[in-house]
Amino acid sequence: MKMLSALAAVAILPACLLAAVPESFETDVLPTSQGDLRLTFIGHGTLMFQWNGKTIHVDPVSRYADYARLPKADVILVTHEHGDHLDKEAIEKITTPATALLATQVCCDQLGAGQVMRNGDVRRVAGLSVRAVPAYNIVHMRSPGKAYHPKGEGNGYLITFGDKNVYVAGDTENIPEMAKLKNIDVAFLPMNLPYTMTPEMVASAAKVIRPKILYPYHFGDTDTSRLVELLNGVPEIEVRVRKLE
Repeated sequence: MKMLSALAAVAILPACLLAAVPESFETDVLPTSQGDLRLTFIGHGTLMFQWNGKTIHVDPVSRYADYARLPKADVILVTHEHGDHLDKEAIEKITTPATALLATQVCCDQLGAGQVMRNGDVRRVAGLSVRAVPAYNIVHMRSPGKAYHPKGEGNGYLITFGDKNVYVAGDTENIPEMAKLKNIDVAFLPMNLPYTMTPEMVASAAKVIRPKILYPYHFGDTDTSRLVELLNGVPEIEVRVRKLE
């Protein structure tokens, strides 16, 4: 299996196309049946996708970017209400009257806006299919019996860009529902303790999901090389590590 360094395989596009995104952010490009999908790695659990003339922000948070400098959103996806994922100020800076905001019930309640997405819900917005999938803890608990991320409250999102399926897991462990995910081209899986997964859990999840490309994200101080080592014998999964502490 190939391991790409943080700087390798970053797509290089004409300067006019990159002007809207600060140079400090790494970007990869994935071809789809309806044009290139541009993946921009903002930081932690915060991502930006650009495809078919549309911009999709995932968990925009001001501590990771100046959202006044980033493209306005056609779609905003929020996985759950924790402060490193839900930031009203960042959302307001990229929202227009045409922006579709999809989030959990708690997030919509706190924002006073948005379309509620519950686990299993599917919506079509801006030419995309977006499905909310479960994201929760089984092992790691805030206190006995109280998970950091309780079942049914948070979302991961499965986003279809043309013929490519991108799975953004949100804050979760390697839960049984992952076995239902099929034909995943790109997966973003969280890897930091005590809130989400160990490298061993991420490797286990990846072997179930079988994404063509795996990006560990939300990994804090976790040693990403451990994940690379664990998946070294699975050549069909390409692990890419980017600046997403």
